[in-house]
Amino acid sequence: MKFTINAENAGNRLDKFLAEAIKDTTRSQLQKSIKDGSVLVNGQTASPHQFLKEGDQIDFVQAKPKTVKEKAAVQASQMPDIEIISENDDYVVVNKPNGLLAHGDEHTTEPTLASWLLSRHPDIASVGDDPFRPGIVHRLDKDVSGLMVVAKNQKFFNKIKKQFQNRTIFKRYTALAYGKIARDEFTINFNIERAASGHKMAAKPTSQEGKEAESEVSVIKRYINYTLVKVRIKTGRTHQIRAHLAAYGNPLVGDQLYGTSTTKKLNEKLKTDRIYLVSDELSFKDAENKKQTFNIELPQEFNDMLARIK
Repeated sequence: MKFTINAENAGNRLDKFLAEAIKDTTRSQLQKSIKDGSVLVNGQTASPHQFLKEGDQIDFVQAKPKTVKEKAAVQASQMPDIEIISENDDYVVVNKPNGLLAHGDEHTTEPTLASWLLSRHPDIASVGDDPFRPGIVHRLDKDVSGLMVVAKNQKFFNKIKKQFQNRTIFKRYTALAYGKIARDEFTINFNIERAASGHKMAAKPTSQEGKEAESEVSVIKRYINYTLVKVRIKTGRTHQIRAHLAAYGNPLVGDQLYGTSTTKKLNEKLKTDRIYLVSDELSFKDAENKKQTFNIELPQEFNDMLARIK
C-alpha cells in the first residue's frame, strides 16, 4: 500500500495516520510493523511517532517472515549483558537477568535468552524439541532472575530433559513474600492447572483437578510485614512458586499477576520492576554422571529491597 501525505494530513504522527487509513489493523499492530521496517517514509525506515510532512511518500510493504536465526540476530543486538556461570561443550549455565524472556515464539520481537544463545552458538538452533527454544529444557518467568542450564548438543539435551522428567534436578529459590509466615518449614502441595481466563495458573487442593505440584518452603528471616524464604521445587509447573505462595496467602513482592489488590498497590508504592524471586541454587548430573552444583548471590536490587523493608 502506498500513501501520499496531503496538506490535511500533514502534522499527523505516522502511526496515527496509518490507523485512520487502514481500518482493519490496530494501532499497536501498525506500530509493530513500523518498528519491524515494514513501513517506509520517503524510502527510509521510520519511527511510529514520526510527524509527517506534506508530500511525504509512505510505502507499507509486507515484510517476509524472518527465520528463527534472522530474528535472533535482530533481537541479540538489543540484548542486556548475560552472566555465564559455567560452560563446556555440553552445556552453558547462565544467570538470566530480570526483564528478559527465556524464549519467545513467531510473534516475539523483543530480545530473549534464546536469541542470545543463537547469536553466540548458531549450531544450537538444531538442539531441542522446539526451534524457538534452542537447547532450553526449563525456563524462568520474564520478571524472575537466576540460574538456567541450556544444552549445547542434542545428546546432553536428552540427558538433562530426562533428569527434569525424573525430578532428579535440584532447584532452590530465594523469595520475598508479603506477610509474616509463622511456620519455619512446610510443604505446599496444591495442584496447579491453568485458570479459566487470563494467563494465571490456579492452585487447588489435591482433591481437585490439576497437575501435582510440590514446593518445600523454609523461612530465612521474618520482617514486620514480609518474610524471606527459601523454596525448593520438586516439580516444575508454570508459575509454581508464585501460585503456591499466593494461594497460601503470601504473594511475592513485585508480583502483579498473583497479588491481591492490597499487595498490587504496595508493589506500586515500592516502585518495583521485578518479582522478588531468584533461582540461586541448581544441581544436575553432567555427561559423565558427575554432580554439578551452582550457586549465585542475590542481585543488587534484591538486597536493596531487603534494606528498605520493615
